[in-house]
Amino acid sequence: MALEWLALALVAGAEAILLTLLTLPGLEGLRKGLIQVAQGLLQPMLAAVPLALFLGVDIFWKIQNMPEVHGHPGEMEKQAKSLLKSQRNGLLVITTLFLYWLLFRVTRMQIRLEHLQQQAAKTKRVD
Repeated sequence: MALEWLALALVAGAEAILLTLLTLPGLEGLRKGLIQVAQGLLQPMLAAVPLALFLGVDIFWKIQNMPEVHGHPGEMEKQAKSLLKSQRNGLLVITTLFLYWLLFRVTRMQIRLEHLQQQAAKTKRVD
């Protein structure tokens, strides 16, 4: 299972880096290339969405079916660690899905903004 979580963490990291680069002011010269890179990566990163949903359901199932431990402190500590790990992984799932959605919307907004700027420039040339 560690490989799935590593893949999800890498996708979330790549999404965060792309979002940061797309939204930083002062990168107008690189913006067109960054938009093309983001557009090219959106399709492969879409594979992370079903993986994240599957892992989220797996976390939910584990938490719902977790047996209650009474008595031995070692067992209680082990269960507490397992619960913390599940919560951390759940946060990773939510973050990955949110960052993908945000990257998709920001990329679409940047493309629309570029088209509007081209139309405005064309209108100014005609006038």
